[in-house]
Parts: sequence; C-alpha cells; structure tokens
Amino acid sequence: MKITDSIKNITGLSVGSGASSNKTGNANSTNNTGKATGPAVAPEASSVKISPLSSQLQSLLQTQISTSSAFDTQKVEAIKRAITGGQFQVDSEKVASGLITSVQNLLQSRNNQA
Repeated sequence: MKITDSIKNITGLSVGSGASSNKTGNANSTNNTGKATGPAVAPEASSVKISPLSSQLQSLLQTQISTSSAFDTQKVEAIKRAITGGQFQVDSEKVASGLITSVQNLLQSRNNQA
C-alpha cells in the first residue's frame, strides 16, 4: 500500500495538487468530488495554540510509548532458546492459514476501496 493511499483513506482528502488551472490560468479550488467550486483563495498565516491539558496528554502518551515494549521480550528469548536448542517447531498449517487470511483481508480492503 502506498503511503499516499493510506493518507487519502484516513483523512478523506485527496492527495496531490489541491488546485487545477483553467484555460485562463486561474487556479480553482476543488471539493472532494473533484469538481471546481470557484477561485482558490490563499489562506492567511495562522497559528495553533495547544492547551495545557493537551500538552500533558501528549507528554503522558510519549512516556507510555517510550516505556512500553512493542513485543514480549521473554517470549522472544524463549523462542531464541528453542531455535538454538533445535526444539522450535513450525506449524505449517497455522502459517498457511495466516497467510491466506492476510491475502483475503488485503483483497477485501482493495474491493472496498474500488
């Protein structure tokens, strides 16, 4: 999946040049159906202020992300030991089933986007 596709799906916005030129060279803004809605107006400079509560939430989230592990280190170590000891067994049916499920989900999501 391309990054721009995922951004478009998440935000519902088109990715790319958000304006098109007509024969006279004037830029037209477009709505989400791609139809021209009128002359594009350059936005004025603006600023965003984050509330103290928002700053606290962001700080807590960053702390939680930095302290949490993305995987179970004990389980990884156990698997490493099993591989090293020649005791690790791969369940080929489980792997195949997981691959088929992944492909089905991918195909279904592509069909839903079309």
